[in-house]
Amino acid sequence: MIEIIDGLPDNVVGFVATGRVTGNECDRILIPAVAKSRKRHDKLRLYYELDCRFPGAAWEDLDIRPLQMQSWERVALVTDVSWIRHTVKALRFLIAAEIRVFATAQADEGRDWIAEGSRKRRVAAQPRIGSDGPAMVAPL
Repeated sequence: MIEIIDGLPDNVVGFVATGRVTGNECDRILIPAVAKSRKRHDKLRLYYELDCRFPGAAWEDLDIRPLQMQSWERVALVTDVSWIRHTVKALRFLIAAEIRVFATAQADEGRDWIAEGSRKRRVAAQPRIGSDGPAMVAPL
């Protein structure tokens, strides 16, 4: 089952995969979440927790090409499944994003890292001196 994680910055698509995961769930839940975020942001980040070994799901049923075709800025993977952890670490040089793998006990650290620097910062208005005197303008 795939569940979208709420409470992350707008440019982060976060989800948890538990139990049996199907291609239908990817199409119904995950891909629309990515498309929605893509409309608002050019650079997206992906955070996902894998809590399973995909029991009962055939790999050919899980078409993740739409995820692979995205330009990700950062990817955070949280899992205790050792073969997934080792595979991602070994192949991270093929991924055009900054990627980190976290153990399940480090999920909070993974969420902090994926959100780091992505929240909009408010900058105080700067005074500007013009021909008609000082005015307050917001920076560009």
